[in-house]
Amino acid sequence: MGKINCIGILTSGGDAPGMNAAIRAVTRAGIAAGLKVKGIYRGYEGLINNEIQEFTTENVSNIIQRGGTILKTARSKEFLTPEGRKKAYDNMVEQGIDALIIIGGNGSLEGARIFAEEFDVPCIGLPGTIDNDIACTDYTIGYDTAMNTALEMIDKLRDTTQSHDRCSVVEVMGRKAGFIAVNVAIAVGAEAVITLERPYDLDAIAAKMVKTKNEKGGKHHFIIVVAEGVGQTENISRTLQEMTGIESRVTVLGHVQRGGSPTLRDRVIATEMGYHAVELLEQGIGNRIVGLKDGKVYDIDLQEGLAMKKPFIDQRYDIFYDTAY
Repeated sequence: MGKINCIGILTSGGDAPGMNAAIRAVTRAGIAAGLKVKGIYRGYEGLINNEIQEFTTENVSNIIQRGGTILKTARSKEFLTPEGRKKAYDNMVEQGIDALIIIGGNGSLEGARIFAEEFDVPCIGLPGTIDNDIACTDYTIGYDTAMNTALEMIDKLRDTTQSHDRCSVVEVMGRKAGFIAVNVAIAVGAEAVITLERPYDLDAIAAKMVKTKNEKGGKHHFIIVVAEGVGQTENISRTLQEMTGIESRVTVLGHVQRGGSPTLRDRVIATEMGYHAVELLEQGIGNRIVGLKDGKVYDIDLQEGLAMKKPFIDQRYDIFYDTAY
């Protein structure tokens, strides 16, 4: 790998709180190391369209507390083609960019892997997704903020659920992963959590709800947390109402979980990851994913990291059902 003089940074795929903290860290660390830093707007699509601007510390001033991404984001169909990637590479060369730092989820990092292989471009991936579904890292940028947003909203929802003696079936984000759902279910004291990773039994959930309601001084309101990947939230709510006779309403929290000011944890970890990415490039090391393992920032080969499978949080799932009701 040749000497790095200029770093390009982009955010791709779904936005996540804390991306701006990572952008800030890369920019400031890069400039402190004597490198040029160029921001690429709208992800790979912006790289193809040459939407690129040189960054100074002023560009990243007063952004650490902001949600979303100042670089914008987009999903690029053209980048999936060899022709699109060649356009992106030509723009990199024209702009004098020697290496890329990509903040995004599995799809974004897979794009970085292909791009690095085709054009011998040093790429560093930072895991930025609220879903926490990137296998090579214990934690992804945006995960903590999304969980805290869901927690706050379900706490508010409980007030009206309790007032009406209802069951609220709440769908949280996470794509096909149930990490948000399990943690939030524990934190809000839900009666059940339903994810793709474990089989669920609506008969058993309904029976527990009825039993709890009929006990002396029993509970008459319920929270059921469902991971979006299950894809059956409306049906689950309707079925539970039919089985229990308890009025059931669906609340889909949706994309609000991607927004908002990032938590302290997301700001600090994103900053650490961004700083480490620049360190790697300074040392002539490319094609890595920066992650968090056992509480410490580390890095792993891009291809190796993407090939890993992430285990489910079985212990927390079991803790939830051992303490529910």
